[in-house]
Amino acid sequence: MENSIKKRRKELGLSQEELAKRCGVSRQTVNAIENNKYDPTLSLAFHLAKELQMTVDELFTPS
Repeated sequence: MENSIKKRRKELGLSQEELAKRCGVSRQTVNAIENNKYDPTLSLAFHLAKELQMTVDELFTPS
């Protein structure tokens, strides 16, 4: 699964730390998801999409 979290996060001027706080996870979790080393839970995927003002389908695409 590929994602555009890093690109969108930077477009919105958010740090990994800020996005992590908004989603209730660690900065390391956001980093792992951005680098495709960890697949988020469905709940976290929806939370990330909400914070990044995108849909889950827009944020995550099959690889």
